[in-house]
Amino acid sequence: MATVKERFKEVADKANADTKELLKEHGGKKIGEVTLSQIYQGMRGMTGLVSETSLLDANEGIRFRGYSIPELQQRLPHAPGGKEPLPEGLFHLMLIGELPTEDDVTTVSNAWARRSHVPTHVFAAIDALPVTAHPMTQFVCGIMALQTESNFAKAYAKGLNKKDYWEYVLDDAMDLIARLPRIAAYIYRRKYKNGDHIQPNGLLDWAGNLAHMLGYEDEGFKELMRLYMTIHADHEGGNVSAHTVHLVGSALSDPYLSFAAGMNGLAGPLHGLANQEVIKWIMELREELGVELPTKQQIDAYVRKTLTEGKVVPGYGHAVLRKTDPRFTAQMEFAKKHMPDDPLVNTVWNIYDTVPGILKELGKVKNPWPNVDAHSGALLVHYGLVEYEFYTVLFGVSRALGVLASLCWDRALNFPLERPKSVTTDSVHKWLKGEGEIWGE
Repeated sequence: MATVKERFKEVADKANADTKELLKEHGGKKIGEVTLSQIYQGMRGMTGLVSETSLLDANEGIRFRGYSIPELQQRLPHAPGGKEPLPEGLFHLMLIGELPTEDDVTTVSNAWARRSHVPTHVFAAIDALPVTAHPMTQFVCGIMALQTESNFAKAYAKGLNKKDYWEYVLDDAMDLIARLPRIAAYIYRRKYKNGDHIQPNGLLDWAGNLAHMLGYEDEGFKELMRLYMTIHADHEGGNVSAHTVHLVGSALSDPYLSFAAGMNGLAGPLHGLANQEVIKWIMELREELGVELPTKQQIDAYVRKTLTEGKVVPGYGHAVLRKTDPRFTAQMEFAKKHMPDDPLVNTVWNIYDTVPGILKELGKVKNPWPNVDAHSGALLVHYGLVEYEFYTVLFGVSRALGVLASLCWDRALNFPLERPKSVTTDSVHKWLKGEGEIWGE
Protein backbone atom coordinates (compact mmCIF):
# COMPACT_ATOMS: atom_id res chain seq x y z
CA MET A 1 0.00 0.00 0.00
CA ALA A 2 1.24 3.49 -0.86
CA THR A 3 2.51 5.61 1.99
CA VAL A 4 0.97 8.94 2.97
CA LYS A 5 4.01 10.66 1.42
CA GLU A 6 3.60 8.81 -1.89
CA ARG A 7 -0.11 9.55 -2.01
CA PHE A 8 0.48 13.21 -1.24
CA LYS A 9 3.14 13.57 -3.95
CA GLU A 10 0.78 12.08 -6.53
CA VAL A 11 -2.10 14.47 -5.82
CA ALA A 12 0.21 17.46 -5.25
CA ASP A 13 1.92 17.01 -8.63
CA LYS A 14 -1.47 17.06 -10.35
CA ALA A 15 -2.60 20.10 -8.37
CA ASN A 16 0.65 21.92 -9.12
CA ALA A 17 0.17 21.48 -12.85
CA ASP A 18 -3.45 22.58 -12.58
CA THR A 19 -2.51 25.72 -10.63
CA LYS A 20 0.11 26.74 -13.20
CA GLU A 21 -2.42 26.35 -16.01
CA LEU A 22 -5.04 28.26 -14.02
CA LEU A 23 -2.72 31.22 -13.49
CA LYS A 24 -1.52 31.13 -17.09
CA GLU A 25 -5.05 31.45 -18.44
CA HIS A 26 -6.79 33.48 -15.74
CA GLY A 27 -4.10 35.12 -13.57
CA GLY A 28 -5.18 38.62 -14.59
CA LYS A 29 -8.82 38.23 -13.60
CA LYS A 30 -10.10 40.10 -10.54
CA ILE A 31 -11.75 38.39 -7.58
CA GLY A 32 -13.85 41.13 -6.02
CA GLU A 33 -12.82 44.71 -5.33
CA VAL A 34 -10.78 45.94 -2.37
CA THR A 35 -12.32 48.84 -0.43
CA LEU A 36 -10.81 51.25 2.05
CA SER A 37 -13.01 49.81 4.79
CA GLN A 38 -11.53 46.37 4.13
CA ILE A 39 -8.01 47.77 4.36
CA TYR A 40 -8.72 49.54 7.65
CA GLN A 41 -11.04 46.98 9.24
CA GLY A 42 -9.21 43.69 9.30
CA MET A 43 -9.35 42.81 5.59
CA ARG A 44 -12.78 41.25 6.12
CA GLY A 45 -14.03 39.52 3.00
CA MET A 46 -10.87 40.34 1.04
CA THR A 47 -9.97 37.29 -1.03
CA GLY A 48 -6.20 36.95 -0.92
CA LEU A 49 -5.32 33.41 0.14
CA VAL A 50 -5.52 29.88 -1.19
CA SER A 51 -6.28 27.25 1.45
CA GLU A 52 -7.01 23.82 0.01
CA THR A 53 -8.06 22.05 3.20
CA SER A 54 -11.39 23.69 4.05
CA LEU A 55 -13.84 26.40 3.02
CA LEU A 56 -16.12 28.47 5.25
CA ASP A 57 -19.54 29.44 3.95
CA ALA A 58 -21.32 32.26 5.80
CA ASN A 59 -24.63 30.40 5.84
CA GLU A 60 -23.60 26.76 5.64
CA GLY A 61 -20.55 26.67 7.89
CA ILE A 62 -17.27 24.83 7.50
CA ARG A 63 -16.69 22.17 4.87
CA PHE A 64 -13.55 20.08 4.89
CA ARG A 65 -12.65 19.23 1.30
CA GLY A 66 -16.34 19.66 0.50
CA TYR A 67 -17.71 17.58 3.40
CA SER A 68 -19.83 19.04 6.20
CA ILE A 69 -19.33 18.07 9.84
CA PRO A 70 -22.40 15.77 9.90
CA GLU A 71 -21.11 14.06 6.76
CA LEU A 72 -17.68 13.58 8.34
CA GLN A 73 -19.29 12.10 11.46
CA GLN A 74 -20.94 9.51 9.24
CA ARG A 75 -18.26 8.84 6.64
CA LEU A 76 -14.91 9.04 8.44
CA PRO A 77 -13.74 5.84 10.17
CA HIS A 78 -14.44 5.47 13.88
CA ALA A 79 -12.55 3.84 16.73
CA PRO A 80 -13.75 0.31 17.59
CA GLY A 81 -17.11 0.71 19.32
CA GLY A 82 -17.05 4.48 18.84
CA LYS A 83 -19.39 6.80 16.95
CA GLU A 84 -17.24 9.91 16.49
CA PRO A 85 -14.79 10.41 13.60
CA LEU A 86 -11.12 9.71 14.10
CA PRO A 87 -8.98 12.85 13.57
CA GLU A 88 -6.45 10.72 11.68
CA GLY A 89 -9.10 10.36 8.98
CA LEU A 90 -9.71 14.08 8.78
CA PHE A 91 -5.99 14.76 8.41
CA HIS A 92 -5.83 12.26 5.56
CA LEU A 93 -8.82 13.92 3.91
CA MET A 94 -7.35 17.43 4.21
CA LEU A 95 -3.92 16.32 3.00
CA ILE A 96 -4.87 13.96 0.18
CA GLY A 97 -8.31 15.29 -0.73
CA GLU A 98 -10.00 11.89 -0.57
CA LEU A 99 -12.10 10.19 2.08
CA PRO A 100 -9.87 7.65 3.81
CA THR A 101 -10.46 3.95 4.18
CA GLU A 102 -10.02 2.11 7.48
CA ASP A 103 -6.55 1.07 6.26
CA ASP A 104 -5.65 4.68 5.45
CA VAL A 105 -6.56 5.75 8.97
CA THR A 106 -4.63 2.86 10.49
CA THR A 107 -1.59 3.87 8.43
CA VAL A 108 -1.71 7.45 9.73
CA SER A 109 -2.39 6.34 13.30
CA ASN A 110 0.53 3.90 13.28
CA ALA A 111 2.83 6.50 11.73
CA TRP A 112 1.99 8.99 14.48
CA ALA A 113 2.54 6.36 17.16
CA ARG A 114 6.01 5.62 15.76
CA ARG A 115 6.88 9.32 15.59
CA SER A 116 5.50 10.33 19.01
CA HIS A 117 8.70 10.24 21.08
CA VAL A 118 9.43 13.62 22.68
CA PRO A 119 13.10 14.37 23.53
CA THR A 120 13.82 15.00 27.19
CA HIS A 121 15.12 18.53 26.55
CA VAL A 122 11.58 19.55 25.55
CA PHE A 123 10.26 18.63 28.98
CA ALA A 124 13.24 20.40 30.54
CA ALA A 125 12.38 23.57 28.63
CA ILE A 126 8.80 23.43 29.88
CA ASP A 127 9.97 22.71 33.43
CA ALA A 128 12.18 25.82 33.29
CA LEU A 129 9.01 27.93 33.30
CA PRO A 130 7.15 28.66 36.54
CA VAL A 131 4.25 26.29 36.99
CA THR A 132 2.03 29.38 37.18
CA ALA A 133 2.75 30.22 33.52
CA HIS A 134 -0.33 30.07 31.31
CA PRO A 135 -0.69 26.67 29.62
CA MET A 136 -0.43 28.28 26.17
CA THR A 137 2.88 29.87 27.14
CA GLN A 138 4.17 26.46 28.17
CA PHE A 139 2.74 24.90 25.00
CA VAL A 140 4.50 27.33 22.67
CA CYS A 141 7.78 26.89 24.57
CA GLY A 142 7.46 23.13 24.17
CA ILE A 143 6.90 23.49 20.43
CA MET A 144 9.89 25.79 20.09
CA ALA A 145 12.06 23.35 22.04
CA LEU A 146 11.00 20.64 19.57
CA GLN A 147 12.32 22.73 16.68
CA THR A 148 15.73 21.08 17.18
CA GLU A 149 14.17 18.03 15.51
CA SER A 150 13.16 19.79 12.28
CA ASN A 151 13.93 17.71 9.19
CA PHE A 152 13.26 20.69 6.94
CA ALA A 153 15.67 23.01 8.77
CA LYS A 154 18.44 20.42 8.64
CA ALA A 155 17.90 19.61 4.96
CA TYR A 156 17.64 23.28 3.97
CA ALA A 157 20.92 24.06 5.74
CA LYS A 158 22.66 21.40 3.64
CA GLY A 159 21.15 22.67 0.40
CA LEU A 160 17.67 21.73 -0.85
CA ASN A 161 15.94 22.04 -4.21
CA LYS A 162 12.65 23.91 -3.78
CA LYS A 163 10.76 21.14 -5.55
CA ASP A 164 11.64 18.93 -2.57
CA TYR A 165 10.59 21.37 0.17
CA TRP A 166 7.21 19.70 0.62
CA GLU A 167 8.73 16.32 1.50
CA TYR A 168 10.61 17.60 4.54
CA VAL A 169 7.73 19.85 5.57
CA LEU A 170 5.43 16.81 5.50
CA ASP A 171 7.89 14.83 7.63
CA ASP A 172 7.99 17.68 10.14
CA ALA A 173 4.21 17.97 10.12
CA MET A 174 3.78 14.26 10.84
CA ASP A 175 6.36 14.37 13.64
CA LEU A 176 4.90 17.49 15.22
CA ILE A 177 1.29 16.29 15.15
CA ALA A 178 2.41 12.97 16.63
CA ARG A 179 4.17 14.67 19.54
CA LEU A 180 1.68 17.40 20.44
CA PRO A 181 -0.63 15.21 22.60
CA ARG A 182 2.35 14.20 24.75
CA ILE A 183 3.40 17.82 25.23
CA ALA A 184 -0.14 18.99 25.97
CA ALA A 185 -0.73 16.22 28.50
CA TYR A 186 2.63 16.89 30.15
CA ILE A 187 1.67 20.54 30.66
CA TYR A 188 -1.73 19.61 32.07
CA ARG A 189 -0.35 17.06 34.53
CA ARG A 190 2.50 19.40 35.50
CA LYS A 191 0.26 22.38 36.21
CA TYR A 192 -2.84 20.75 37.65
CA LYS A 193 -1.91 17.25 38.85
CA ASN A 194 1.30 17.87 40.82
CA GLY A 195 3.51 16.59 38.03
CA ASP A 196 2.05 13.08 38.21
CA HIS A 197 2.62 12.21 34.56
CA ILE A 198 1.04 9.35 32.61
CA GLN A 199 2.95 7.49 29.92
CA PRO A 200 1.39 7.14 26.46
CA ASN A 201 -0.47 4.02 25.39
CA GLY A 202 0.63 3.09 21.86
CA LEU A 203 -2.40 0.87 21.35
CA LEU A 204 -4.80 3.81 21.46
CA ASP A 205 -5.73 6.14 18.63
CA TRP A 206 -4.27 9.67 18.60
CA ALA A 207 -7.15 11.42 20.41
CA GLY A 208 -7.84 8.46 22.68
CA ASN A 209 -4.21 8.47 23.76
CA LEU A 210 -4.43 12.19 24.51
CA ALA A 211 -7.39 11.50 26.81
CA HIS A 212 -5.44 8.71 28.49
CA MET A 213 -2.34 10.87 29.08
CA LEU A 214 -4.51 13.67 30.48
CA GLY A 215 -5.82 11.12 32.99
CA TYR A 216 -9.35 10.54 31.69
CA GLU A 217 -10.17 6.91 30.90
CA ASP A 218 -13.93 7.37 30.46
CA GLU A 219 -14.91 6.19 26.98
CA GLY A 220 -17.24 9.17 26.69
CA PHE A 221 -14.31 11.54 27.19
CA LYS A 222 -12.27 9.69 24.56
CA GLU A 223 -15.20 10.10 22.17
CA LEU A 224 -15.36 13.78 23.06
CA MET A 225 -11.66 14.19 22.27
CA ARG A 226 -12.18 12.55 18.87
CA LEU A 227 -15.05 14.92 18.09
CA TYR A 228 -13.24 17.95 19.57
CA MET A 229 -10.04 17.30 17.62
CA THR A 230 -12.04 16.91 14.41
CA ILE A 231 -14.28 19.97 14.57
CA HIS A 232 -11.55 22.38 15.76
CA ALA A 233 -8.99 21.26 13.16
CA ASP A 234 -9.47 23.92 10.51
CA HIS A 235 -11.60 26.93 9.56
CA GLU A 236 -10.19 27.88 6.15
CA GLY A 237 -7.07 30.00 5.76
CA GLY A 238 -7.87 33.53 6.90
CA ASN A 239 -8.32 33.07 10.67
CA VAL A 240 -5.44 34.27 12.82
CA SER A 241 -3.82 30.92 13.63
CA ALA A 242 -4.11 29.48 10.11
CA HIS A 243 -3.01 32.67 8.41
CA THR A 244 -0.07 33.10 10.78
CA VAL A 245 1.22 29.59 10.11
CA HIS A 246 0.88 30.25 6.38
CA LEU A 247 2.56 33.67 6.60
CA VAL A 248 5.52 32.55 8.71
CA GLY A 249 5.87 29.42 6.60
CA SER A 250 6.06 31.56 3.47
CA ALA A 251 9.43 32.81 4.75
CA LEU A 252 10.50 29.13 4.68
CA SER A 253 10.47 28.96 8.45
CA ASP A 254 10.12 25.29 9.32
CA PRO A 255 6.81 23.83 10.54
CA TYR A 256 7.83 24.07 14.21
CA LEU A 257 8.56 27.80 13.97
CA SER A 258 5.47 28.39 11.84
CA PHE A 259 3.13 26.44 14.11
CA ALA A 260 4.52 28.10 17.25
CA ALA A 261 3.76 31.48 15.68
CA GLY A 262 0.22 30.35 14.90
CA MET A 263 -0.27 29.23 18.48
CA ASN A 264 0.71 32.66 19.75
CA GLY A 265 -2.17 33.97 17.63
CA LEU A 266 -4.53 31.28 18.87
CA ALA A 267 -3.79 32.38 22.43
CA GLY A 268 -5.54 35.72 21.87
CA PRO A 269 -8.98 36.31 23.46
CA LEU A 270 -10.47 37.17 20.06
CA HIS A 271 -9.43 33.75 18.76
CA GLY A 272 -8.74 30.49 20.61
CA LEU A 273 -8.74 31.92 24.12
CA ALA A 274 -12.46 32.62 23.68
CA ASN A 275 -13.34 29.08 24.82
CA GLN A 276 -11.72 29.91 28.14
CA GLU A 277 -13.62 33.19 28.35
CA VAL A 278 -16.98 31.49 27.70
CA ILE A 279 -16.82 29.07 30.61
CA LYS A 280 -15.39 31.76 32.86
CA TRP A 281 -18.35 34.03 32.02
CA ILE A 282 -20.89 31.26 32.69
CA MET A 283 -19.27 30.45 36.04
CA GLU A 284 -19.44 34.14 37.00
CA LEU A 285 -23.09 34.25 35.91
CA ARG A 286 -24.01 31.30 38.13
CA GLU A 287 -22.01 32.64 41.05
CA GLU A 288 -23.56 36.10 40.89
CA LEU A 289 -27.08 34.68 40.62
CA GLY A 290 -26.40 32.08 43.28
CA VAL A 291 -28.01 29.25 41.31
CA GLU A 292 -26.69 26.18 39.50
CA LEU A 293 -29.23 26.35 36.67
CA PRO A 294 -30.33 29.93 35.94
CA THR A 295 -33.70 30.51 34.32
CA LYS A 296 -33.95 32.13 30.91
CA GLN A 297 -35.35 35.24 32.60
CA GLN A 298 -32.32 35.46 34.90
CA ILE A 299 -29.99 34.92 31.94
CA ASP A 300 -31.79 37.66 30.00
CA ALA A 301 -31.24 40.19 32.79
CA TYR A 302 -27.59 39.20 33.27
CA VAL A 303 -26.85 39.41 29.54
CA ARG A 304 -28.37 42.88 29.30
CA LYS A 305 -26.31 43.95 32.31
CA THR A 306 -23.15 42.57 30.65
CA LEU A 307 -23.85 44.49 27.45
CA THR A 308 -24.74 47.70 29.32
CA GLU A 309 -21.31 47.56 30.98
CA GLY A 310 -19.70 47.64 27.55
CA LYS A 311 -18.68 43.97 27.65
CA VAL A 312 -19.40 41.19 25.18
CA VAL A 313 -21.13 37.87 25.64
CA PRO A 314 -18.28 35.47 24.81
CA GLY A 315 -19.05 32.69 22.36
CA TYR A 316 -21.56 34.67 20.31
CA GLY A 317 -20.90 36.23 16.94
CA HIS A 318 -18.40 35.25 14.24
CA ALA A 319 -16.43 37.23 11.67
CA VAL A 320 -17.84 35.16 8.80
CA LEU A 321 -20.70 32.92 9.92
CA ARG A 322 -24.27 34.22 9.76
CA LYS A 323 -25.98 31.24 11.41
CA THR A 324 -25.42 28.87 14.32
CA ASP A 325 -21.95 27.36 13.98
CA PRO A 326 -22.31 23.71 12.89
CA ARG A 327 -19.51 22.93 15.33
CA PHE A 328 -21.76 24.20 18.14
CA THR A 329 -24.56 22.00 16.84
CA ALA A 330 -22.31 18.93 16.75
CA GLN A 331 -21.35 19.47 20.38
CA MET A 332 -24.97 20.04 21.37
CA GLU A 333 -25.95 16.74 19.79
CA PHE A 334 -23.07 15.04 21.64
CA ALA A 335 -24.33 16.51 24.91
CA LYS A 336 -27.92 15.40 24.26
CA LYS A 337 -26.61 11.87 23.83
CA HIS A 338 -24.11 11.72 26.70
CA MET A 339 -25.18 14.29 29.34
CA PRO A 340 -28.73 15.58 28.76
CA ASP A 341 -29.34 16.38 32.44
CA ASP A 342 -26.07 18.16 33.18
CA PRO A 343 -26.91 21.57 34.77
CA LEU A 344 -24.00 23.40 33.11
CA VAL A 345 -24.88 21.99 29.70
CA ASN A 346 -28.49 23.00 30.21
CA THR A 347 -27.30 26.49 31.13
CA VAL A 348 -25.47 26.63 27.78
CA TRP A 349 -28.70 25.65 26.04
CA ASN A 350 -30.71 28.26 27.96
CA ILE A 351 -28.15 30.90 26.97
CA TYR A 352 -28.53 29.71 23.37
CA ASP A 353 -32.30 30.24 23.62
CA THR A 354 -31.84 33.73 25.10
CA VAL A 355 -28.81 35.58 23.75
CA PRO A 356 -29.48 35.67 19.97
CA GLY A 357 -32.83 37.40 20.49
CA ILE A 358 -31.25 40.08 22.69
CA LEU A 359 -28.37 40.69 20.26
CA LYS A 360 -30.83 40.95 17.37
CA GLU A 361 -32.98 43.37 19.32
CA LEU A 362 -30.03 45.59 20.22
CA GLY A 363 -28.34 45.26 16.84
CA LYS A 364 -25.04 44.43 18.51
CA VAL A 365 -23.59 42.01 15.95
CA LYS A 366 -24.23 40.89 12.39
CA ASN A 367 -24.30 37.29 13.58
CA PRO A 368 -26.08 36.83 16.93
CA TRP A 369 -25.64 33.05 16.87
CA PRO A 370 -23.21 30.92 18.91
CA ASN A 371 -19.84 29.80 17.61
CA VAL A 372 -17.82 26.71 18.51
CA ASP A 373 -16.55 28.19 21.77
CA ALA A 374 -20.02 28.62 23.26
CA HIS A 375 -20.38 24.91 24.03
CA SER A 376 -17.00 23.18 24.29
CA GLY A 377 -16.14 24.16 27.86
CA ALA A 378 -19.33 22.71 29.33
CA LEU A 379 -18.56 19.30 27.80
CA LEU A 380 -15.06 19.29 29.26
CA VAL A 381 -16.31 20.31 32.71
CA HIS A 382 -18.82 17.45 32.66
CA TYR A 383 -15.99 14.93 32.50
CA GLY A 384 -13.97 16.70 35.17
CA LEU A 385 -11.58 18.81 33.10
CA VAL A 386 -12.50 22.03 34.89
CA GLU A 387 -9.21 23.90 34.40
CA TYR A 388 -10.47 26.27 31.72
CA GLU A 389 -7.10 27.97 31.15
CA PHE A 390 -6.03 24.70 29.53
CA TYR A 391 -8.82 24.60 26.95
CA THR A 392 -6.95 26.62 24.32
CA VAL A 393 -4.13 24.07 24.39
CA LEU A 394 -6.63 21.41 23.33
CA PHE A 395 -7.77 23.75 20.58
CA GLY A 396 -4.12 24.12 19.53
CA VAL A 397 -3.50 20.37 19.33
CA SER A 398 -6.51 20.04 17.06
CA ARG A 399 -5.69 23.07 14.89
CA ALA A 400 -2.34 21.48 14.02
CA LEU A 401 -4.16 19.03 11.77
CA GLY A 402 -5.49 21.69 9.43
CA VAL A 403 -2.73 24.29 9.43
CA LEU A 404 0.07 21.77 8.97
CA ALA A 405 -1.77 19.94 6.18
CA SER A 406 -2.22 23.35 4.57
CA LEU A 407 1.47 24.17 5.07
CA CYS A 408 2.39 21.01 3.17
CA TRP A 409 0.28 22.28 0.28
CA ASP A 410 1.92 25.72 0.46
CA ARG A 411 5.30 24.13 -0.17
CA ALA A 412 4.04 21.57 -2.69
CA LEU A 413 2.58 24.40 -4.78
CA ASN A 414 5.69 26.56 -4.20
CA PHE A 415 3.72 29.50 -2.89
CA PRO A 416 6.01 32.54 -2.60
CA LEU A 417 6.86 34.78 0.31
CA GLU A 418 3.67 36.58 1.34
CA ARG A 419 4.20 40.33 1.15
CA PRO A 420 1.01 42.40 0.67
CA LYS A 421 1.18 46.11 -0.17
CA SER A 422 0.46 48.55 2.64
CA VAL A 423 -0.43 52.23 2.51
CA THR A 424 -0.33 55.20 4.87
CA THR A 425 -3.40 57.24 5.80
CA ASP A 426 -1.65 60.30 4.36
CA SER A 427 -1.22 58.55 1.00
CA VAL A 428 -4.90 57.58 1.06
CA HIS A 429 -5.95 61.21 1.60
CA LYS A 430 -3.73 62.35 -1.28
CA TRP A 431 -5.14 59.64 -3.54
CA LEU A 432 -8.72 60.66 -2.68
CA LYS A 433 -7.81 64.23 -3.71
CA GLY A 434 -6.43 62.94 -7.00
CA GLU A 435 -2.87 63.82 -6.01
CA GLY A 436 -1.24 60.48 -6.57
CA GLU A 437 -1.49 56.73 -7.10
CA ILE A 438 -1.01 54.43 -4.11
CA TRP A 439 -1.72 50.98 -5.50
CA GLY A 440 1.82 50.05 -6.47
CA GLU A 441 3.49 46.68 -6.28
